[in-house]
Amino acid sequence: AEAARAAMGGSASLLPRDALREYQELTFLSKQEILLAYKRFSELLPKEERKNACSTRVPKSQILTLPELRANPFQHQICRVFSTSEARDDSMSFEDFLDMLSVFSDSATLDIKSHYAFRIFDFDQDGILDRNDLEKLVNCLTGQGEESRLNSTEMEQLIRNILEESDIDKDGTINLSEFQHVISRCPDFARYSLIC
Repeated sequence: AEAARAAMGGSASLLPRDALREYQELTFLSKQEILLAYKRFSELLPKEERKNACSTRVPKSQILTLPELRANPFQHQICRVFSTSEARDDSMSFEDFLDMLSVFSDSATLDIKSHYAFRIFDFDQDGILDRNDLEKLVNCLTGQGEESRLNSTEMEQLIRNILEESDIDKDGTINLSEFQHVISRCPDFARYSLIC
């Protein structure tokens, strides 16, 4: 424990032991991963606020500086999904941050990963992936440049193919259970997922 505290720059002393135990029970993260997360989260705050990291929110602009999110095409969606901010500014508390890291960890179940992937891909937050969500999803994946963007015919064909494969009840949308069914047939989803 002393070595862990030293390695974490003393951050363990700022994270109450009972909170650490609770975070271990509620996430897919180990004690070491939680301590490292606390250190990383604290470093996103101005120096004078670091001692209150457990009760301080980090602005979205700072969260987006993390290497894992900087180049992620879904960075804004990820912040929206994991933020519990009442102001809806996508800022994150330490617990929001831990939830995000927990879902992205190798230890998270496929069920959990696919649930959050669905929420991230549901751009309009209506509980289904419709044509608009799928188009935005494809655009995120192919990039916004003119040379990489699909033309309307290609986009329509791709969306038709996606719905043909995934829309089990043939209502023109993909709901969570349909999405999870498709993901369950992709054994590499958890390993290669764009959100993880």
